[in-house]
Amino acid sequence: MRSLVCFSLILLITLASSEPLSAQAPTAEELETLKSQTKIMRTKLEEISDVWKKGGRRHGVSYVIDGEQFMSDYADLSVHVKALEWIVKHDEFSNKATIKQANAVVQQADALLREIQGKSERQYRAGRQICGYISEVDHSVQPYALTLPADFDPDRSRAKRMPLYVVLHGRGGQNEVGFISKNAGKAPGEKQTWIQIDVFGRIDNAYRWAGETDVFEAIADVSRRFPIDDKHITLWGFSMGGAGAWHLGVHHPDKWASAGAGAGFVDFYIYQKKDEKLPSYQDKPLRIYDAINYAINLGEVPFVGYGGDQDSQLKSGQLMLEQAEKHDVPLKLIVGKEIGHKFTPEAEAEFQAFLAEHNQKGLPAYPGPKQIRFVTYTPKYNKCHWLEIEELDETYQESLVESEYDNTDGTLNLETKNLRLISISRDIADQISIDGEPPLPLRDAADALLPSVYYEKLDAGWEVLDYDESRDYQENGSGRKCHNVQGPIDDAFMSSFVCVRGTGVPWSKEHQAWADWTLKRFDNEFDKWMRGEVRVIDDNAVTLDIMLQSNLILFGDPGSNAMINRIFKELPVEWTKDSITINGKAWPMSQHGLAMIFPNPLNPHKYIVINSGMTTHEADFKASNAWLFPKLGDVAVLKFKKTDKGYEETTEWADIFNDDWELDEK
Repeated sequence: MRSLVCFSLILLITLASSEPLSAQAPTAEELETLKSQTKIMRTKLEEISDVWKKGGRRHGVSYVIDGEQFMSDYADLSVHVKALEWIVKHDEFSNKATIKQANAVVQQADALLREIQGKSERQYRAGRQICGYISEVDHSVQPYALTLPADFDPDRSRAKRMPLYVVLHGRGGQNEVGFISKNAGKAPGEKQTWIQIDVFGRIDNAYRWAGETDVFEAIADVSRRFPIDDKHITLWGFSMGGAGAWHLGVHHPDKWASAGAGAGFVDFYIYQKKDEKLPSYQDKPLRIYDAINYAINLGEVPFVGYGGDQDSQLKSGQLMLEQAEKHDVPLKLIVGKEIGHKFTPEAEAEFQAFLAEHNQKGLPAYPGPKQIRFVTYTPKYNKCHWLEIEELDETYQESLVESEYDNTDGTLNLETKNLRLISISRDIADQISIDGEPPLPLRDAADALLPSVYYEKLDAGWEVLDYDESRDYQENGSGRKCHNVQGPIDDAFMSSFVCVRGTGVPWSKEHQAWADWTLKRFDNEFDKWMRGEVRVIDDNAVTLDIMLQSNLILFGDPGSNAMINRIFKELPVEWTKDSITINGKAWPMSQHGLAMIFPNPLNPHKYIVINSGMTTHEADFKASNAWLFPKLGDVAVLKFKKTDKGYEETTEWADIFNDDWELDEK
C-alpha cells in the first residue's frame, strides 16, 4: 500500500511545481512533464493490478474476457492513463484536447486512486463520472461516461432495476482526453430519473465496426455495475451520433424501448451525392449499414427523427419518413424552425418527451409480440424478439419475415423471403406454419429440450430439426454463411481477433515484405482511428484457446506462416511458391497479394483473414463516416508496388463469396 501512497504524492508534487498551463499546444517542458507523469502512472497501475490479483480482493465488479479476469476499478483507472498515452503518442493537442485538459485528467486519476485506496473500491455519486471497461475485441480499455440521477442512492439502486439512456456523440476528432474533459463532473439532468451512459464509440466511426461493439460492451459494463432494466433502454444521438442511432436503432430493433436520431446520414449514395454505382463487391455490402434499407424495422421500435429546416441532414430524416410511409410503419419526424445543425429548445423538448414516454412504456414482456415485420440483408443483423435468422438464400438481398397469430388453433403463421434457416423461441406459439405450408410443431419440437427450434427450407419445403440435428448445427454449423460468420473482411474486427505473423522462410520475399508492411499499416491505423492496440503473436504461439476465442488474422504465405500452411489447402485458392490462383486466374506472388476472409477450417465459428486488416484506411476516416464501408468484399487480389512511403496498392480483382462460401462461375 505504501507504493500507492507514493504514487499519489509524486503526482501532487509534480502538479504543484508545474508552470501555468497553456491553452493548446504544450511547450517542450510541459510535454516532458506530462510524459513523466504518465510513465509513473502506468508503472503504478501495473503494480496495483498485481497487488489486487495476488491479494484476491475485489475492487469493483469482476469479469472475464477471453479467460482473463479484470476488475472495474482497474479499468476506470486505466482509461485515464490510456487517455494520456494516446494524446502524446498521436500528438493530438488541439482545441479539442489541450495540455490543460491532459493535466486535469492526471488530477482526476489521482483523485480516483486516493478514493479507491481509502474506501477499498470506487464510490459512485450523483452526476457524471468516467468509467472504463476492457474490450473483448482487442483487450484495450475503452471509456464511457456514466451519469447518475440527483437522487441516486447506492443502497436503493441495488434493489431496484433502473431504466438506461444510451447517448451517442457527434463527430469532431474528440480523443480520450477531450471526451473525459467534456464529460467528467457534469451535473445530472434536472428531471433525470434514469442512468445514462455517453458512449465513446472508439472516436469518429459513426458507431460502425468495433465502434458498434463498443456501444453494446458499454451497456454490458454498466449492467454489471447496476441493476439495469433491459426492457427500458433508450438510444439516441445527434449528427454522427444520429447516424449511429439510425443504424443501431433499425438493425437491433428489439433492444430499445425508444430511439431517436438528431440529423445523421442514413445512406451512402444520396448523402455523398454519388450517381455512379460502386463496384459490386463494394455496392452490395453497403446494405450492411445503409439504414434506409431497414426502414421496415421501424415498426418494431418507437423512433423519433429530427432535423433543422436549414440543415442539409434533414434530408436523411425525410428519406426515412418516405420509406416508413411506403411500408406503413410509424416514424415521428420533428423539424426545427429557422435553424441549422442543432436543436431548437422546443424541438429538443418534444424529442426528449417522445423518448421518455416510450421508455416508460418499455419493451413488451417475453417472448414479445406475436405479430412482427423484420427485414435484414445479412445474417449479421438477424434478431427480432423471438426470431433469429440463421442463414439466407443470398446475402445482401432483402430478407423478410412477417408473422401473424391464429388464436383459434395456436398457430404462428410466417411469410418469408430469401431465408434458408431460422430459429424460433418455443414459447411464442404451439405450432408454426411457414409460407402457407402445413403446420409444424414448435412448443414440443426437438423433444422440448432447447429454448429455440430450428427450421430449414429444403427443396420439398420447410422442415423442423430434431434435437440431435439442432445440437449438431449449434456445434458444427452447416458450412454456409451464418450469423457472425458471413463476412466481409472487416467483420473479423468486430469481435476478438489476434494477428499472427510468420517465423518461417517465405516463398516470396517480395510478397512477404508487402505482407509485413500491411500488418504494420493495420497496426498504426487501428491504433489511431479505432483506439486500440492490435495484438500480434508469432505463428508458433497460437494455442487451442486462442483459436476457440478469436478470429485469426494471418500475415505471410504458406512458407513463412505455419498457420497459413496448416489451412491453405482447404481454402478456395491454389497457392504455390510462384503464384496465387483464384477464380481460374493465376497471379504472380512477386507483385500480388491475396486478401481474404473465410471460416477457420480449425474452428468454423471463427474467421481466418489472410493478409488484411480493416479495408477502410486513413483517407476514408478523414473523409466522412459514410465512407467507412467494406472496400474489398470477401476476397481480393491486390497488385503492390514499392514506393518511398511504403507500397501502392491496386485492386486487380475482388468478389463476394456466395452463401456456400464459394465463388460463382462467371
